[in-house]
Amino acid sequence: MKNQATLLLRRIYGEEGTNGTISYQGQKICHTIELPWRNNMRRLSCIPTGRYKLMERTYPRHGVQIGIPHVLQREAILIHAANDAQKELLGCIAPVTTLTGEGKGTESRKALAELKALVYSLWDSGQEVFLHIQ
Repeated sequence: MKNQATLLLRRIYGEEGTNGTISYQGQKICHTIELPWRNNMRRLSCIPTGRYKLMERTYPRHGVQIGIPHVLQREAILIHAANDAQKELLGCIAPVTTLTGEGKGTESRKALAELKALVYSLWDSGQEVFLHIQ
């Protein structure tokens, strides 16, 4: 059995968006923005809480990204750059450096690069990587 690493995403839900913080072994990696919780409706809601295996995926629009392939009743969920959940996300998760409002943040590309560096280093060391969303 492969070694496993788990990233923790703690969320705060709002009417306009969902904000969160991803940490690994107690250290903050980045903040996140997502759409508000809307009963897991495709393209309109953040994904349900739970534990998800992260996998490298290639998407036509975003290229090679960290994917979350096994979300109940959903497909093509990934972690990609965005600074405004309502305008730029269809159910995915966007890392951001600073939160500026519900579902809004800044410097998403920088935060994504930091998150990818961590996840890819864990994959390169032979570990399976999971995201636990609370």
